[in-house]
Amino acid sequence: MASDGSTVDVPLSEGLEHTQQEWEQATAAVLRKSRRLSDDAADSDVWSTLATTTLDGIAVTPLGTPTLSADVPDGGLPGQAPFTRGAVASRELDGWDVRAWFTDPDPERTARDVVTDLENGVNSLWISAGTGGVPLDALGRVLEPVFLDLAPVVLDAPFEPLEAAQALVDVIGDKGVDPAPGTSLGADPIGAAFRGRGVTDLDVAVQVARLAQTVGARGITVDATAVHDAGASDVQELAYSLGAGVTYLRLLVDAGLDVDTAAGLIDFRYAATDEQFPTIAKFRAARRLWNRVAELSGVTSAAAGQVQHGVTSRPMMARYDPYVNMLRTTVASFAAGVGGATSVTVLPFDEPLGLPEPFSRRIARNTSSLLISESHVAAVTDPAGGSHAVEKLTDDLARAAWALFGEIDATDSLDAALSLVRGKVEQTVSDRALAIAKRRRPITGVSEFPNLDEQLPERRPYAEPLEVHRYAGEFEALRDEPTRQPVFLASMGPIAAHTARATFAANLLAAGGVKTVVAGATDGPDDVLTAYDAAGKPSVVCLVGNDAAYEQWGADLVTALRGAGATYVILAGKADVGADTTIAMGLDALAFLRSIREELGA
Repeated sequence: MASDGSTVDVPLSEGLEHTQQEWEQATAAVLRKSRRLSDDAADSDVWSTLATTTLDGIAVTPLGTPTLSADVPDGGLPGQAPFTRGAVASRELDGWDVRAWFTDPDPERTARDVVTDLENGVNSLWISAGTGGVPLDALGRVLEPVFLDLAPVVLDAPFEPLEAAQALVDVIGDKGVDPAPGTSLGADPIGAAFRGRGVTDLDVAVQVARLAQTVGARGITVDATAVHDAGASDVQELAYSLGAGVTYLRLLVDAGLDVDTAAGLIDFRYAATDEQFPTIAKFRAARRLWNRVAELSGVTSAAAGQVQHGVTSRPMMARYDPYVNMLRTTVASFAAGVGGATSVTVLPFDEPLGLPEPFSRRIARNTSSLLISESHVAAVTDPAGGSHAVEKLTDDLARAAWALFGEIDATDSLDAALSLVRGKVEQTVSDRALAIAKRRRPITGVSEFPNLDEQLPERRPYAEPLEVHRYAGEFEALRDEPTRQPVFLASMGPIAAHTARATFAANLLAAGGVKTVVAGATDGPDDVLTAYDAAGKPSVVCLVGNDAAYEQWGADLVTALRGAGATYVILAGKADVGADTTIAMGLDALAFLRSIREELGA
C-alpha cells in the first residue's frame, strides 16, 4: 500500500528470488565456519563438498536447479511418461496397497495374523508358502476367512512353486470367485538360482504362468530383492530385474503366448532403503526402464506399465538396537510410496531376530497407514516429479542400469548372466563394507551409539532363513562375542576438557563389543593412576584429553601407565606422546577394533 492509501501491485517474487551464486556464497560461509571448506576455496566448491556419491558412482547433489534438468537429454530415456508416475497415471486406491508378509509355519498363528492385519489396514497378503513357510496343506485354512476377490494374495514359494500355485488356485476355485487384481502365483526360478535355494527350472515359470491364466492372476514375480539381499547397488538391482524380466518375457512368448499376455503375467519386487532420494528415483527409473523394454518388444501401452511391490530392505536392518529399524523402515516405505510403488510391505522391526510378534506386525502395518491416512503422502501422484534433483537422479539411474542390462543381455546363458551380476555385486559389497568400516556410512545402534547393556527381544527362529548380507553384519559379529576385559579411558583434566574425545572413544570401542571404564575428572598423572588401580589395571588404556593436556603431561602419563601395567596405549586424537596407536575420525574402525580385541585376548 502506498503512502496515499492506494494499492501498489508488487510481483510476488520480488525480493524472494536469489541467484545460484548467492546460494553458493551463503553456503560457503557456513561451510568455512564449520571448517568443511577452506578459506581460499572458491564458493562454487560447495557443490562437490555437499554432494554425496552412491555406490554406483552417481552424484546426488545438495540442491536441484534448472541446470540439472537441462543436463537430462530431451525426453530422458525413451518412454519416460507416464510411467515415472506409476503403472497408470493415477493410483486405483486412496494410497498404495498395504501388503503384509506372512512366513510363520504355524498355521493357527498365521491365520490369526491374517485376520488381524486385514481388519486393521492391510489390503493384500504376501505369503511365504511351502518349505520354511506356511505349509501348503494349510493354505486353505489360513485363507478361509479371506475374501479373495477383494484382497490380493501373492505367493513366494521357491522350493515348491508349482505345488504352491496349484494350492492357491484350488483355494480360489473352492471359493468360486475371481481373484482380486494384483493376485500373483509368484514363480521366480531365476531368483531361486541367484539365491541358490529352491527350484531353478525355467519351465516351471511357464507352467505356473499357464496356471495363473486359468484364474486371471499373474504368474511370475521378478524378485530383485534376491540381488539386493546379496548386497547389490540400486543400478545392479535395476539391471538384474530387466534381465530377469526379459528372460521371462521371451520364455513365455516362445511358449506360444502373445507378448501382451506375457507382459501381463509378470510383476516386479524391489527393495526400498532408508536412502530416501535414491529409493524414490529407483522406483521411478524401474518403470521407465520396463516401459522401454515393452516398447522394444511390441507390448501395447495398456500392458506396458510395471506393477511394483516395494519391500523395506532386509540388509539395512540391524539385530542390535532393533527398534531403530522402525525409523529405517518408515523412511524406506515413504520413499517407495512416493516413488510410486503399487504395493508396499514394511517388514517388522524385529525381522533380523526371527519370526515377528503381534506388536512388531502392528507397527509395520501402521507405518503405511500413518503415511497414507495421516500424512497424506499418497494424495498426489508422483510428488517428486518435476524436482530437478530427483528427475536428474532418476535419469542417471535409468541410464546406468540400461547400460549394465546391455552387458547382462549380451551373455550367452543364464548362468553367465548371473555370474556377471554376482561379480558386480561382490565389488559393491567390498566398497560398501569399507565405507561402513570407516563409518562414512554409519549404522545407528551398531557402528554408532551402541548400547552394550541392551537386552534384545527374543523371537522364534525362522524354519528356513534367507541368506542376507546385512550391512551391519561385521560389527554385529564383534558384538556377538564381547570382550571380558574393558579398556581404561585415561581421562585428562576436567570433564569439559575430555568429554568429547572420551565419548568418541567409548562409542568406538563399544561398537566392537568392548566396554570402557573412565577415570573421570583428573588433575595429573597421579589422579589417573589412582583411578587405573581402582579399575583393576586393564591391559589396554586410551588417553582422552585436549591437545593442551597431551602437550603438558601426555608423555609422562603414558610412561606412568606403562609402569603400572598397561601393555597397549591408545591416544584419541593426534599427538606424539609415545602411544602405540591413535584414533580419530576416518580410521578403519573394524580393523582397529579387531586389533584391540586381540590385545584384550578376545
